[in-house]
Amino acid sequence: MDINGCDAKISDTHLPKKPKLSPTLISDTELESEFSHHVQNIARINNGSFGCCPKSVMSAQQKWQLEFLKQPDDFYFNGLKEGILQSRLVIKDLVNADHVDEISIVDNATTAAAIVLQSVAWDFIQGKFNKGDAAVMLHYAYGSVKKSVEAYVTRAGGYVIEVELPFPVNSVSEIISEFRRALERGKVNGRKVRLAVIDHVTSMPSVVIPVKELVKICREEGVDKVFVDAAHGIGCVDVDMKEIGADFYTSNLHKWFFCPPAAAFLYCRKSSEIDDLHHPVVSHEYGNGLAIESAWIGTRDYSAQLVVPKVLEFVNRFEGGIEGIKKRNHKAVVEMGEMLAKAWGTHLGSPPEMCSSMIMVGLPASLGISSDSVALKLRTHLRNNFSVEVPIYYRAPGDGVVNPVTGYARISHQVYNKPDDYYRFRDAINQLVNDKFTCELLS
Repeated sequence: MDINGCDAKISDTHLPKKPKLSPTLISDTELESEFSHHVQNIARINNGSFGCCPKSVMSAQQKWQLEFLKQPDDFYFNGLKEGILQSRLVIKDLVNADHVDEISIVDNATTAAAIVLQSVAWDFIQGKFNKGDAAVMLHYAYGSVKKSVEAYVTRAGGYVIEVELPFPVNSVSEIISEFRRALERGKVNGRKVRLAVIDHVTSMPSVVIPVKELVKICREEGVDKVFVDAAHGIGCVDVDMKEIGADFYTSNLHKWFFCPPAAAFLYCRKSSEIDDLHHPVVSHEYGNGLAIESAWIGTRDYSAQLVVPKVLEFVNRFEGGIEGIKKRNHKAVVEMGEMLAKAWGTHLGSPPEMCSSMIMVGLPASLGISSDSVALKLRTHLRNNFSVEVPIYYRAPGDGVVNPVTGYARISHQVYNKPDDYYRFRDAINQLVNDKFTCELLS
């Protein structure tokens, strides 16, 4: 078997060097071919929800799937473990971790959150943490992570405090001030703050959070464990484990790093407690370390986790590799966001420096977006009638605000996007406004 070098024997003492960028950059024609499987004539400006996968990576995935189906026993004993290790080594270098043992590959960031929060729950159950000790998380934390905190931490006796964040947001200092206030609330009546869950990029509304500053504050305030949920991390923002300094950090690989769904990594900083982390799906590898446990949770399709080296080949065909892609996506999404806000007479949800490859753009108040359900109906209307795929966020109006902006579009930019995608969205909203359309008509 010779897929991404999966037969090569690798030891921890001989880590691979970072691959060099391709001497031949990808052409516009090749780029279009890589994503020609996308439905045509759709303004797909929502990469943030499900990501994308180029044809060359899909082909590599299919080869891995075929290797398993041809001879499962040989694949299991002679290919799978080495292939997963190859992927972990690539990720280790990309995120500047100290050791490959700090990197585990799991299905998605939700699975990673379950691993970390399960460990925290056991700390409460076994008496290491006192009942009523606090866990702090952002108000805009992803919904499934909030549910996981409820399922593991709250049920085990933890007291959860949400950091109230403003939106629109004007500066990093606003977030830092609210975070400090939440930590102070966590210490009331002699409680200790045992856990902080911090998003790197919030999903809805989308804002880049100053994780390095917040992790530093946690260290200063004696927070026991810091978990950074970066579902929109690698390929979207700067991801450096040594600089960030968190105990745990997870990022999906299928959102902004071109892996097929579903794949993510979980970084666990080496410490005496790392052996207490376990995958929630218990199989034969239980007790052999989280990375090994995660690499085998029973018979399933592991191909999405095995193509990471092939993904690296793909991104290195672009000028600057993944760093270049990230910078160009940010520049483009800011330009398109500012174009839309100007066309509609609205504003962005945050300064450009607090955006990643996604940005929030205010929609005209005349559309009458009055609830989450109405925002979803407008999204469906745009998809069905204008071939625009974009998520809409509802923000309740402040007291006394005249003609408030209550709806924001979260636009994404990825390598396959073109300006015409955003012009189509602009023109769709302008047509709705000119037609005196309001969301009441959707009920």
